[in-house]
Amino acid sequence: MPSNMIISFLFLSASVRTLPIGTAYAVWTGIGAMGTAILGILLFAEPRDTARIVCILLIVVGILGLKFVSPHPG
Repeated sequence: MPSNMIISFLFLSASVRTLPIGTAYAVWTGIGAMGTAILGILLFAEPRDTARIVCILLIVVGILGLKFVSPHPG
């Protein structure tokens, strides 16, 4: 069974077919950073303070913003 990293890279490769590489990579790394922060909170009892949650939400807003302002293929 392929590792999660290989699967993740395959998704990145598929996304660059419809998104600019800069946007696709920013979204890819943003999702990874957000997932790591959430797993740290859930699995390793890292702080759940308001500032951390707001910053995670800002990553989500940034990802959505990049997706919506990226040019779509005609």
